Amino acid sequence: MRTVESRADRQARTRTELIDAAEELFTAKGFHATSLDAVADAAGYTKGAVYSNFSSKEDLFFAVYERRVERHLEHVGGLFGEADDAGEGILRVVAAVGELRRRRADGWMAVFLEFWTHVVRHPEHRARFGELHAQAVEPFASAVERFASQHGVALPIPPDQLATAMFAMENGIALERLTNPEVADSDLPIRLVELLFGALVADQRGA
Repeated sequence: MRTVESRADRQARTRTELIDAAEELFTAKGFHATSLDAVADAAGYTKGAVYSNFSSKEDLFFAVYERRVERHLEHVGGLFGEADDAGEGILRVVAAVGELRRRRADGWMAVFLEFWTHVVRHPEHRARFGELHAQAVEPFASAVERFASQHGVALPIPPDQLATAMFAMENGIALERLTNPEVADSDLPIRLVELLFGALVADQRGA
């Protein structure tokens, strides 16, 4: 029997299709170069449909980013859960993220940086951006805390700050590779994390 799509279902489908189109255009063309008209056309809707679901282009980008964060949390949560040792879990996640970026090569890192600099100049968006970014970093902070507990390590700085530094390091290397892939190989973040954990354990043993 054929079911009739409810209004709520139609609205949810419209919103999803607009986010799909926006993500593709943002990653291909960038944030500033992508217009809401282009998103509407790509999704097969009018510009009015965009504004009935999103208050601005920034709001639409945040919807894309929120969905990516949700998928990121699901992905890394599974990887962390597979590893008994928290340090090994972090290495698996760093490796998996690097491999995902190599396979996709979809321009997300470039548009992410573009939007980040946009937020810096538009403080009304900082709180929302910061909250989302913190959600992405949080699993690393929890893993760092578990690593310290498992190995009897006294962390020299709080785990959330150490996780933020690791996250920034990995993003920074990815950005460097956007313009010059030869400046660092794709496994560099893994080796740096291994060095960090090795230094923490060695320092604890020498204390």
